[in-house]
Amino acid sequence: MANVGFRVIRPDELEWIEREPEAGGVARYVARLSDVAGFAHTRGSMWRYAPGSKGRRHRDTIQEETFVVLSGTLTMYLGDPPERIDVPTGGVVHVESGTVLQSANHGDEEVVMYAYGAPPETGGAEFLDSAV
Repeated sequence: MANVGFRVIRPDELEWIEREPEAGGVARYVARLSDVAGFAHTRGSMWRYAPGSKGRRHRDTIQEETFVVLSGTLTMYLGDPPERIDVPTGGVVHVESGTVLQSANHGDEEVVMYAYGAPPETGGAEFLDSAV
């Protein structure tokens, strides 16, 4: 019989941490999944963006990242100069390492997304001036 390893994390088990917004901005919330789920070779987080919130514009020099929109419409600003892409519920965006990106919620409802990156190293982000 094969040894199968898995972990299930239910929504009510997520620990949401507020990410401090830039001055005058709207807070975002992250639930880090890597340690809870036991990821060995990747990183993953759930994000909640209230209407009007935005992430920091950055380029990750180590990780490629994939974003899956679970609810709402996520706006991504990709490349330099930034190209605006609106990603609806169920949409997926894959960003290669070295690509400038910024995420935002310009809609009227909360955006919930899953962000997944590999390799799991941190510290490779270069932060840039906001596109919005």
